[in-house]
Amino acid sequence: MAIKFENVGIAVRDIEAAIAFFTDLGLTVMGRDTVSGEWADTAVGLDGNHAKIAMLQTPDGNGRLELFEYIHPEAIESNPTRPNDIGMHRVAFSVDDIEKALEVAAKHGCHPLRGVATYADVYKLTYLRGPSGILVMLAQELKKD
Repeated sequence: MAIKFENVGIAVRDIEAAIAFFTDLGLTVMGRDTVSGEWADTAVGLDGNHAKIAMLQTPDGNGRLELFEYIHPEAIESNPTRPNDIGMHRVAFSVDDIEKALEVAAKHGCHPLRGVATYADVYKLTYLRGPSGILVMLAQELKKD
């Protein structure tokens, strides 16, 4: 059986704010739609499923992020995920300039949880809260001389 990674899906409060954040970081919108109907109810497992969706892609074409904002049923607010919570909790991106990426994030009111760390002289990395409280990891590979 062949298997291929497709995307990470994230429910958001405000799809426009989330799209703006991720496109400012460099992702591109591949498509947008509003989905509903029996097929959507069956696929997702929610009666009356109705959502706005957007598929975004990284510039290298290898990573995709699907954002969805529920119209029905009403979205359920939960506590923001912490880095040590069990389950899916963050999306990570490699960037070529972490300081520039953090400037972009700051324009959206998103800042590192604690700061920027250096791991074994290999990466600079940080976690920040993106739109709707999404944990986002940014990592910049350090150049080797």
